[in-house]
Amino acid sequence: MATTLTKEPSRAAAQHARPPRRRLGERPNWLGGTISWIWLLVVIVPIYWIVITSFKSQSNYYAENPFAPPSEPTLTNYQMVIESGFIRYFVNSLVVAIGAVAPAVAVSFMAAYAIVRGGGSRFLRSTNSLFLMGLAIPLQATVIPIYLIIIRLHLYDTLLALILPSIAFAIPLSVLVLSNFIRDVPKELFESMRLDGASEWGTLWHLALPLTRPAVVTVTIYNALAIWNGFLLPLILTQSPEQRTLPLALASFQGQYSINVPAVLAAVVLTTLPILVLYVLGRRQLLAGLTAGFSK
Repeated sequence: MATTLTKEPSRAAAQHARPPRRRLGERPNWLGGTISWIWLLVVIVPIYWIVITSFKSQSNYYAENPFAPPSEPTLTNYQMVIESGFIRYFVNSLVVAIGAVAPAVAVSFMAAYAIVRGGGSRFLRSTNSLFLMGLAIPLQATVIPIYLIIIRLHLYDTLLALILPSIAFAIPLSVLVLSNFIRDVPKELFESMRLDGASEWGTLWHLALPLTRPAVVTVTIYNALAIWNGFLLPLILTQSPEQRTLPLALASFQGQYSINVPAVLAAVVLTTLPILVLYVLGRRQLLAGLTAGFSK
C-alpha cells in the first residue's frame, strides 16, 4: 500500500512535467506566423536604416551600402542638428505637450466622473452627447475658425495658441475612455466611501483615480503622442522660428539640409527619443489600460 502511495505522486509529477501535447486537429498557424515576421521586418528595417544612417557622414552615405553599418561612425550630424536650434524646438514641444495634456486629462477625468456618478441628469447627458459630437469633427475642418479665434485673441505666433486648441481636441476622446472605466468600478465601493463620510472630491481622488490609473495613463500617453507629433496647428498658428515645435522644425531641417540626408535622420532620431522614453516609463500601465479596454 505504501509503495502504491509513493508511486502515484511520482506519476502525477511526471505527467505534470511533460510538455502538453498538441490537440488532435490543431495545426500550427504558418500563414499567421509568416505574416507576423514579414510585418516585423517592414517595421524594423526602416528604423535600422534611420539609426545607422544618422551616424554616417555625408560622403560615406553616398559611397557605402545604405544598409551596411557605418565604417566610420560620427556624431557630427547630431552636433549639427543641436547647434541649429534643436534645443529650443524641443523645449517648445515639451511646453505645448505638458501644457495641453495635463489640463485636458484633469478636466476629462472630472467630467467623466460627473457623467457616470451624476445620477443620469439631463444636463450631464447633454454634456456627454456634446463630447461625443466632438469626436465626429476632424481637426482639418476647424482650422479656419481656430485661426480666426486665435487672431481675435491676439495669441497668434505664441505657444498658448497651440495649447488651447490641443486641449479642446484631447478632451472628447479622453472623456469617452475614462467614463467607460469609471463606469466599471463597482457601485458598492462608492457607497462604502460615502458611508465613511468621504466627500465627492475625496471619492474622486482616493477611489476613482487609483482604480482607473491604467486608463488615465493610456489617455495621457495617447494625447501626448498626438500633440507631440502635431504638425497642422504649429504650421497654421505660428510663424517665427522661435515658436516652432519639433515636427515643424523637421520640415525646416529637410529644407536646410536637403542634400545632407544623415543630418535629417539625426533630427528624426532625436525627435523620436522622448516618445520612446515615454513609452518605456508607462508601458505597463498603457498595456493594462489597452487590455482592459479590449476586454469590455
